[in-house]
Amino acid sequence: MKINTADMKWIRAPKQYSITEDRVEIITQPHTDLWQRTYYHFRNDNAPALQQETEEEYFSFSFKTEFDSKVRFDQSGVVMYLNSDNWLKASIEYENDRIQRLGSVVTNNGYSDWASIDVDAGIKSMWFRLSRRGQDFCIENSEDGEHYNQMRICHMFNAEKTVRFGIYACSPEESSFKAVFSHLELTECKWQAHDGQAPDEA
Repeated sequence: MKINTADMKWIRAPKQYSITEDRVEIITQPHTDLWQRTYYHFRNDNAPALQQETEEEYFSFSFKTEFDSKVRFDQSGVVMYLNSDNWLKASIEYENDRIQRLGSVVTNNGYSDWASIDVDAGIKSMWFRLSRRGQDFCIENSEDGEHYNQMRICHMFNAEKTVRFGIYACSPEESSFKAVFSHLELTECKWQAHDGQAPDEA
């Protein structure tokens, strides 16, 4: 099911953006980011996010993002922002003219982590998929929108019922770029139930 962008709401709307029925464009502003404490010790909580709210415990959200990022840390991707201390994101983050970081950040109770791999700096589009099974989440990426690669499985302690999920883009340094989001879709959960080792008995 295609997502109706009219049902999505901004957290910190950017100064420049455009929304149509099936396309969102964001022009990032300098010094915008999401990060909490870990390693760098600073707290950044001012990136724009366009999100939809749901109580559905099993779903998958996917989309394509295209970007002309060119300054260190420029990024666009998927986000599930609950509040300033509890959120997750996944994106391609520009590093230099050789590499970008394809990675994910999970923030629980005010502390962020970051897991990433290096990809070619020439990549200018990517698909992302966020899937929910209760309080557990799976983040995947794809270059063609058909074949997805697992990036991350995580637990969100504060995602007990209602969650908000969507798209974001930001420029932590002195930069601005255009991120385009399309093919926003909400489907049944494509992250299958685990069929391996049984859970431990209580």
